[in-house]
Formats: sequence, structure tokens, C-alpha cells
Amino acid sequence: MNYDHIIIGAGSAGAIIASRLTEDAHRNVLLLEAGPDYPDLDEMPPDVKFGYGHGLAAIDVLGTEHRWHFVAKSTDHAAPMLVPRGKTTGGSSAVNAQIFLRGVPEDYDDWASWGNDEWGFQKLIPFFNRMETDTDYSDDFHGVDGPTIVRRYKPDEWLPDQQAWYQAAREYGFVDCPDHNDPDSTGVGPSPFNNPNRIRWSTNIGYLSEARSRPNLTITARALVHRILFEGGRAVGVEFEADGELQSVYGDEIILSAGAIGSPHLLMLSGVGPADHLRDMGIAVVHELPGVGKNLRDHPQVQLTWETKPGFEQDSLAPRIQFIVRYTAEGSDLRNDMLIHPFSYATRSLYYTDPNTEPIGIGMIAAIYLAESAGEMLLRATNPRIQPFLNYNLLATEFDRRRMRESVRICLDIAEKDTLADLIASRRFPTDAEIESEQTLDDWMMRNVRTSHHISGTCKMGPADDSMAVVNQYARMHGIESLRVADASIMPDCIRANTNATSMVIGERVAEFIKDGN
Repeated sequence: MNYDHIIIGAGSAGAIIASRLTEDAHRNVLLLEAGPDYPDLDEMPPDVKFGYGHGLAAIDVLGTEHRWHFVAKSTDHAAPMLVPRGKTTGGSSAVNAQIFLRGVPEDYDDWASWGNDEWGFQKLIPFFNRMETDTDYSDDFHGVDGPTIVRRYKPDEWLPDQQAWYQAAREYGFVDCPDHNDPDSTGVGPSPFNNPNRIRWSTNIGYLSEARSRPNLTITARALVHRILFEGGRAVGVEFEADGELQSVYGDEIILSAGAIGSPHLLMLSGVGPADHLRDMGIAVVHELPGVGKNLRDHPQVQLTWETKPGFEQDSLAPRIQFIVRYTAEGSDLRNDMLIHPFSYATRSLYYTDPNTEPIGIGMIAAIYLAESAGEMLLRATNPRIQPFLNYNLLATEFDRRRMRESVRICLDIAEKDTLADLIASRRFPTDAEIESEQTLDDWMMRNVRTSHHISGTCKMGPADDSMAVVNQYARMHGIESLRVADASIMPDCIRANTNATSMVIGERVAEFIKDGN
């Protein structure tokens, strides 16, 4: 069978594109997903179904089959960094922390100014609204009848340590922010989440559940794509492995939505990318695009942890995060370029680095939400099962290090406020010696900085005269016909927010482009 569209990856964007395109009964769509599929909410495994409190320790979650278990380099001084990504229908929207935060308007207006005028903030508002049902707000900036349920924790749900942190942040001087998705907002307040009744409302639940009954949608799970097939300068099909056998399928258009790691990886395996690197790997060059795998962006973060006083108890079924604070770093002209959030149920070791998940207290995450530093990814082998080399190159500039130092100091100051000091027994990370001077703090940061799991930018969107652009603003591949990339990889830069909501908007926007014939 020849499909109208073959979509590789059923994640935050791919599931939405499949759902929207099959609203037209005349379009036949094949959706390929490397991980398992769970059509029935009642039969979903707990680590996919529930956003928190499902009883699994961090190391157990990392060990499930629902994640790609990538390992990456964060800096020259840090131990290898774990980078789990979603590997199931819903993609990373099925395994993430459910923070449903939009970027600031300047993010998207910057994209537009760089030659992508279809992506300005005003043009994206209808798509942000289309995908959500916000149960707290209903106005020009919030959707009320979309597939994704969005809410904020109410005061009667606030955990004692989270409420104490909010009060300490207010005492520090941050303004109150009841709605972080208001385009003019800043300060401290409850984060928007897509987890009603603890259920992680992924694109599998919100979108595919409505589309599965359509006869023009075929979902093939546990299908590992090996390469895209080309005839001359045109993409014509996909070679994938299922049940131990290689299969080939063909379609009029191939849409690559495998994520900011998977999409550039697959392009390079298929012969599209930096020509010299492909030749070095023994791969025949189909089309040279030097930007594939470059411009790797993320939100660098460091974790601070405090042990709590005897008698302070935390419920393992409770949420880990309820609040965030967004602010602008001293001397920065990038509004809301920083984010701090508290987290409950801190463990004896740093999350994602050690299996010791014994709870000892509370913590904070300090993160740069518009970093200057960028990294890259390269092939390590031609076997699709062998992950690429990922160099995040975090905190590579003084501007990034200066902002992170300031953020760590802010966290330390917040911890000294009375409401939190009453809970805290001692600080575990960083130690007094590690914050003694600017140099010792830098050393600690460079050893401990890690991903916020918001990798993006590795198939940059931009006009043809941008030598590093991989796709145009309609997500069409430069120089290759019938091939699009639609996921977080096409972001020209990381937005000042958790990336899931924007990845979903990319799915909505690209589906609309396709329907309109762009």
C-alpha cells in the first residue's frame, strides 16, 4: 500500500499530525513508533499513565522500556549524563514532568525575525489555544475545548514544603504570578500542568484516542526505523524493523517526528547531513546539509539539596513540583531567561546519576531558560541501535556561568528565609567549600550541570540562505522533496519554557501547513 503520509515517531508532534491529518477521510496515514502502544487508558503501565506518585523510584522509571536511554556529555568535567526520552505512543509527552508552560512572546517573534514569519507569537496563539482545555482560565490566551487538560494546583493542594518555598520566594522579592502562561507574566506562582487526577495527559491520550477508530490511520508500534528511502532528490519511503524483520513502506510524503535526537540521527543514517562526517562514517551522501545535528540547545540546570529536620514527612504519592519562579538575570536583556523550581522528596543522590533513591529532604533546581551555549551530535556507528554522540557543551560561555552562579546564590538565599529554615536541617549539595568562591562554585557547576530534558534545535528551521538551516518554515527539508521534519529539533533556539507545549504546537502548525498545501 502507498500511503499519503508516513509519520516517523508518535510523540508530542507526530501523534498530533497523525490525528489532525486523518480528520480528512481521504488521507491515508501510517504512524510508526519505535516503542510500545497503549490504546486503553485502563491498561496503561503506571509509569506512563501517572505523572507522579505511581510508586516507582527514579531508577525504576529509567529502567522501563518506555524510554530511550541515551548517555551524553554535558561538560569536559562532568560524569556522563543520562538523557531519557520517550519511547512509546505519546513520546516524551508520555514520560515527562507535565509542566505545560508556553514560551514568552519574544521567543516566537525572534523565530519570525530570523526568516520564519509564520511562527510569530500572534500567529501561534490560536494553535496554543486549540490544543488545550485550561480549567482555570478562559480568555484570549487560553483554550477551553482542546484535547489537553491543563490545570494548576490549588492552595488546598499545596504541600507544606512547596507552600513554604513559595512564601520564601515572595519574601525574597519575587512578585506573585498566578498564571505563568499569561504572555506578560513573571515571578513566582503555581506552574501549569497537564496531569488531571495524576494522569499524564499525553498526546496518546489527548489526540490518538480520538483518531484510532479512523480507518485511514494505521499505527505500527515497536517499529524501529533504519533509514528513509530516496529516489534521486525525493523521499519515497521508509525502511523499518518489526518483529525482527526489515520492511519497506512507501508514501507520497515522509514526516520525520522522531524528536531532537532521533530526527537528526535518522537523517544522518539516511545520508542527509554534514557531508564530510557522513563520508567518514562510510555513508553515501544523499544530500549535504551541514546543520543536521548542530545547534543542540537545552536548558542547563543544577540541583541543590537540603536534608530536612526530624519529624518532617513526605508522601511518596504526592507531586514533586507545584511551583516555579521565572525571572530575568541581573544584567541580562533576555526577559525571563531564568527559572527556579522547588522539588519535594529529594533523594540521597543526584537524580539521574545514581540509583540511591532514599528520600532525605527537599531541593531546588536552578536553570538557564535561554542559554548562549550550544552543542552538537554526531554518529558513532551506522547501526540505528547505537546512539549518536551527544555533546551538550553546557555552560560554555561566561554569560551562562555568570547567570547560573547568580541563580545558585538566589536558591541559597531563599533557603535562609524563615519559612524554609524551619524545615531544613542542613545543606547536602553544594557544600560550603563548593560555594566558597566564584571559582569553587564554577567548578561545582561544571561537574554537576545537566540537561533539563529540553533538547531542541538540531534540525534548525530557517530560510535557504541560512547555511545551518535544515528545514524551511513550513518544515520542508531544504533540497529534498516530500520530506518534512516536525518536532522540537526544528526550533531555531530553545524557548524560555519547558518544550512539550511548543513541540505540540509544532505538530498543530505543521498539520495545518500540510492541509493548506504549504
